[in-house]
Amino acid sequence: MRQYIDCREFPSEMKCTVAIAADTEKELIDAAVQHAVSVHGEKDTPSFRAEIKKVIHSGTPPA
Repeated sequence: MRQYIDCREFPSEMKCTVAIAADTEKELIDAAVQHAVSVHGEKDTPSFRAEIKKVIHSGTPPA
C-alpha cells in the first residue's frame, strides 16, 4: 500500500509544501530523511528516523 509524509503538517519558516510518497516504509523514511537533512538541516539519527516513522500516513497525500 502507498504511504506518504507531508511537510505541510509541520509549519516552518520556509513553509515547505513537499509531500513524499513510496510503496515501502523503508523507501519512504530514507527519502524523507534525505529531504529533512538537505532542506531542513536535520541530522540523520536513529531517534530522528523513529520520529519520522510516527508521521507516516497510508494512501496518497491530499491535493
